[in-house]
Amino acid sequence: MTRLSVNINKVALIRNARGENRPDLLQFAQDCEEFGAQGITVHPRPDERHIRYADLAPLKSLVKTEFNIEGYPNRKFIDKVCAVQPHQVTLVPDPPGVLTSSEGWDTIKHRDLLREVIGEFKAKGIRVSLFLEANEEAVSAAVETGTDRVEFYTGKYAQHYFAGREEAVKPHIAAARRAGALGLGVNAGHDLDLDNLNYYVAQVPNLLEVSIGHALVSDALYYGIQNVIGMYLHQINLSS
Repeated sequence: MTRLSVNINKVALIRNARGENRPDLLQFAQDCEEFGAQGITVHPRPDERHIRYADLAPLKSLVKTEFNIEGYPNRKFIDKVCAVQPHQVTLVPDPPGVLTSSEGWDTIKHRDLLREVIGEFKAKGIRVSLFLEANEEAVSAAVETGTDRVEFYTGKYAQHYFAGREEAVKPHIAAARRAGALGLGVNAGHDLDLDNLNYYVAQVPNLLEVSIGHALVSDALYYGIQNVIGMYLHQINLSS
């Protein structure tokens, strides 16, 4: 069964806008789990415009399902994540100042860097996932880094979904099959929503987890977070 991890970055962004603790990030994470979410994801960035490094330890103490921290592996990020020891760390190739993640790792070019960093995390007992394009070559090269999982960037799939979902999902199917054959777990995330989620989950094999934040929190403004988590879980479970 594919699990739903809720990315709560946008909740932290709203909190930070007033310099207060409203909405309460910890309570929101706790509520998401109570309403059925099977994981909580955060992505601290260098400017801490939403999730702050100070949020990590309290969240780790609170989250009862799976705590996943995303980010670019600079020294500060590595040290903070190793200190907190989440269940999973997802490494993304974001340069400083980027608005959002928009591409995956070049696992051939950055193999040695990733191998070293992944070794640090695994020494702390942290499962590692690499944010990748849905590309069979990138998946094959990822094995040499020592990663446990790959997370496919689904932004391009979402962008082309209505114009031709069959073609848009093809590289994800092929890359997921390659990952499965190589013993890698498969996650996915970016711009998945109530329109395109079910088709993706139904088509992509070996899919363990989807991480959804922006669309889910946006939908919650209209329907409420409890209803929305149920709506997303329904889309996932229609395919199982």
